[in-house]
Amino acid sequence: MPKIKTKSGAKKRFKVTGSGKIKRKHAFHSHILTKKSTKRKRNLVHDTLVSSADMDRVTLMLVM
Repeated sequence: MPKIKTKSGAKKRFKVTGSGKIKRKHAFHSHILTKKSTKRKRNLVHDTLVSSADMDRVTLMLVM
């Protein structure tokens, strides 16, 4: 049996931290930035963790 491939889109978007949590970037920071406030744009720059509700699905995409 061949190995199951990782989802290409997931490996580009998620990183696993040393403690096993999954890191992601915020959406809505790529274009149409003029109507967004400076505070909102600044907060979208920082990385965050995947929520516990989505953790199983993201893990499955990365393990495959």
